[in-house]
Amino acid sequence: MADSPSERIARAFIAACEDELAAPKPGNVHIFASGHGMEAEDFIASANAAAQHLCAPGARVGARILDAVEATWARVGCNTNLGIVLLCAPLAHAALQEGDGALAEKLAATLGALDSSDADLAFRAIVRASPAGLGAAPQHDVAQPARISLREAMALAADRDLVARQYANGFSEIFGVGREAILRSRARGHDRAQTTLQLFMTYARQFPDTHIQRKFGEKVALDTLTRFKEAASLIDAVDDRDSMFRIALELDRSLKKSGYNPGACADLTVAALFVDNLLAILPNVHKNG
Repeated sequence: MADSPSERIARAFIAACEDELAAPKPGNVHIFASGHGMEAEDFIASANAAAQHLCAPGARVGARILDAVEATWARVGCNTNLGIVLLCAPLAHAALQEGDGALAEKLAATLGALDSSDADLAFRAIVRASPAGLGAAPQHDVAQPARISLREAMALAADRDLVARQYANGFSEIFGVGREAILRSRARGHDRAQTTLQLFMTYARQFPDTHIQRKFGEKVALDTLTRFKEAASLIDAVDDRDSMFRIALELDRSLKKSGYNPGACADLTVAALFVDNLLAILPNVHKNG
């Protein structure tokens, strides 16, 4: 019996999470080193717990987010994937929609249909996950009932949060910068882990990480951005896997000593890998056999 579309999309999500962990992304948790009190196994468990809820047939985007976060907490007891869930829920929703149209077009329709009920459910998920540096907002605070749509709420945070920014700009950093980085790395003959590292470094060298900024301030985020630019240039100058990973792991150790976790760039990395997987399977995902 053929797998359902939701099962195929769930597998694509889990594969993206696994690929993200298989590269030595500086400052993040990966299979080469733990960090910030977490292990790679925590993230694998989280991906498996969240997948069926993210990809549930017929669910609203807000329900996908809340149910995935609740399932993650039940499995690992901490916030491992809030940003990943916030990004991948609308992508999964779009991929589940039948009919003609590219994934980006279906995503645009998905984002346009978000309402205050989606925001309410997402707010509950954010409070449940309690991400570092959340704080309070002067208006439309996540601790209060939503009065605007989820996309409108995200747009208000777009200048201070890379994940929220994607809701406001139609995931342009995922379909643009991220997609280009994946294709560029593959053209150089890199394997999956090298491509994931290049994808992550593309984000980390271009954007001050907003997770670091919330937790440590703008100066630290900008200083870290400079360090990423320097390391990315060194990685660009080599092609062999061992050299690329050695440079990345050297920066990884240094960042973790200071407790700096570029989690927003890691979240975008998973979303871009998820899109890459979806684009490979979508022509057949709604077909039987």
